[in-house]
Amino acid sequence: MPVVGILVGSASDLGIAQKAAETLSEFGVEFEVGIASAHRTPADVENYGRGAKKRGIKVILAMAGLSAALPGVIAANTTLPVIAVPVASGSLNGVDALLAAAQMPPGVPVGSVGINGAKNAALLALRIIAASDEKLSGAMDEWIGKAASEVRLGRGKIKESNMPEIPEEAYRSL
Repeated sequence: MPVVGILVGSASDLGIAQKAAETLSEFGVEFEVGIASAHRTPADVENYGRGAKKRGIKVILAMAGLSAALPGVIAANTTLPVIAVPVASGSLNGVDALLAAAQMPPGVPVGSVGINGAKNAALLALRIIAASDEKLSGAMDEWIGKAASEVRLGRGKIKESNMPEIPEEAYRSL
């Protein structure tokens, strides 16, 4: 049963949705993907928002470009967390969508990630779900530890660059 809903404003946004899908799949979290426009199919967007919780959805990722009304319309129709993913499009290349998501009126909260930030949106959704799911929380801790190890291993590249290296003890607590 899906616990994350991914809604995009048009089929052209499916490539961005794919990035979130890959991240959720990596953690074995079930999700669903749909297309509905806040402007062209507003009743579909409202109905999805109103029914998502009853169907077991815990977090909704709403991806849209241009005016990016989709996240706000979803949030107006549910009590679930809504994370906006502004999509780079139009003459402002997604800045308008980012500002639309960030400027929701009081009472209609929408979280937002950066432009085309679908992976971060999925990771944020996972953290929200992990707050009440010990197994997922452990998997998130493991993933974070692995990412930290990759950064630390990357420090070996400094020696190859002939640049002076920060001593390893500088990264430790005092």
